[in-house]
Amino acid sequence: MMKTLEVSLKENSYPLLVGTGLIDRIGFFLNKYTETEKVFIVCDSVVNQHITPIVKQNLVSNGYDVTVLAIPGGEESKSIAQISRVLDALIDSHLDRRSLLIAIGGGVIGDLSGFAASIFMRGIAYVQIPTTLQAQVDASVGGKTAINHPKGKNLIGTFHQPKLVLIDIDTLDTLPERDIKAGLIEVIKMGVIRDTYLFEMVEENLDAILNLDVEILIEMISSACANKADIVAKDEKESHLRMVLNYGHTFGHALESLTEYNRYRHGEAVSIGMNCAAKLAVNLDMLSEKDYHRQRLLLERADLPLNFPSDLSPETICKSMYLDKKTFGGKLHVILPTRIGEVVIRDDVTDEKIIHAISECY
Repeated sequence: MMKTLEVSLKENSYPLLVGTGLIDRIGFFLNKYTETEKVFIVCDSVVNQHITPIVKQNLVSNGYDVTVLAIPGGEESKSIAQISRVLDALIDSHLDRRSLLIAIGGGVIGDLSGFAASIFMRGIAYVQIPTTLQAQVDASVGGKTAINHPKGKNLIGTFHQPKLVLIDIDTLDTLPERDIKAGLIEVIKMGVIRDTYLFEMVEENLDAILNLDVEILIEMISSACANKADIVAKDEKESHLRMVLNYGHTFGHALESLTEYNRYRHGEAVSIGMNCAAKLAVNLDMLSEKDYHRQRLLLERADLPLNFPSDLSPETICKSMYLDKKTFGGKLHVILPTRIGEVVIRDDVTDEKIIHAISECY
């Protein structure tokens, strides 16, 4: 079972493969879509125990020279220290400009590895094998790479498109339920910003999704990826349209930064951010109460958090939001829904209104 999609970016176009049993054929896919003999795998310590060995064995049996580096999981690894460690390992392994880097893991590994690939020898090819739902439906697609700074999330990074994204949903079997739910937020987000059908798919099939129903997952992940691929094809470097993908993220990134990236999963912080952004839209008479509660109910059913922690003040959260990459000329750009399936970008919302909306989400 496999679907093939494409991110259409002229010379930077690449395929997205979504299905089951794909990592068992990784050698075949690399031979088809890349040109290399030397492969360097970056993964997290958990993936290194059960998924990476399968990938490595298949690659070695297909004649590839393979090196593996496992790093700790979690947002704390998206750091200067860890990027230096990866670069040191690439140099020590005698990689050259024709070598290939493969990222196996969640969004953290994908972002970190992609950034390393983009700056090593001025850029080498890399492949994404996302193993979390969040990475499969969002982080692995689009070529954004980054590491965090103590003052803000993803402030240091590049745009560097992969050669291939291989999404094997069998890898989701290894995830805790909390991570499945946190990853689902990116699908719900896509439904709110541009795809009513996708939102309804999650509403109607939530139990099957959480039970990892194969057919529903392939359809849902493919639909989410197709939406993102379309946006990226129209605005690769996030000059305007691609900013809508950050719905809920400006609030969420501030929350992650203020809690030092160790209290919330990324999707959990974005869930709180989406709830607050929708509340702000209601306050501005942009969104109906009906659609606000429809989004809120789905987040609740998915057991995702909705409220900010009591130890952070609305003023502190608002101030941290200004360190987000979507601040231009001192103006904060926020993504606000007008209905399920449509959002707009606003740069004229006052701090007072933002702080008031945050204060309603405790």
